[in-house]
Amino acid sequence: MLTRRRNLLTVVAGGTLASALGSPVTARADDLTRAERSLGKPDAKTTVIEFFSLTCSHCAAFAAGTMQKVRSDLIDPGAVRWVFHDYPLDQIALLAAQIARYLPVDRYAPFVDALLATQDRWAFARDANHTEELWKTAGLAGMSRATFDKAVADDDLKTWILKQQQADQDKWKIDSTPSFVINGTKYAGEMDFDAFRKLIPDA
Repeated sequence: MLTRRRNLLTVVAGGTLASALGSPVTARADDLTRAERSLGKPDAKTTVIEFFSLTCSHCAAFAAGTMQKVRSDLIDPGAVRWVFHDYPLDQIALLAAQIARYLPVDRYAPFVDALLATQDRWAFARDANHTEELWKTAGLAGMSRATFDKAVADDDLKTWILKQQQADQDKWKIDSTPSFVINGTKYAGEMDFDAFRKLIPDA
């Protein structure tokens, strides 16, 4: 079953990770928080936009399974350009999206992978302090506490993410995550690699 979109009003009202993401990050990310997050060659014949929530279990399953093959078989060879669109389903996902966007652009995808892989710890853990659990992952990614606190408090970025989400909803009628727009056509739902590859022209 897919995770259905919730009312936007409810959103408004270790070391291995560090080595993968590089050296410590300072507050220099300000000017890039709204930059496009993507993978692949700009001139790829096929563009895929993924609409995902960091608290969506189906998004996590897609990232852990299908997406690994998509990267190795479609993105890395240059057939597909992948564009990430934040589509937070709740306050916790919105907070996580803000934090992810405070990392440099080239560290965004690995950090998103890490968050999706550890959802049970920071998103769903009973009685967890979600902000502090997110800090543990952000700290491992090399983010300074000052930058983390700035991301958490960035209401302008929060508003921007929600406006982008509403624009995507208006344009593409997104009603579940993950959803994908492939060369202008929308598809919804977690799928295996064989099913996804059939949607890619000349794959």
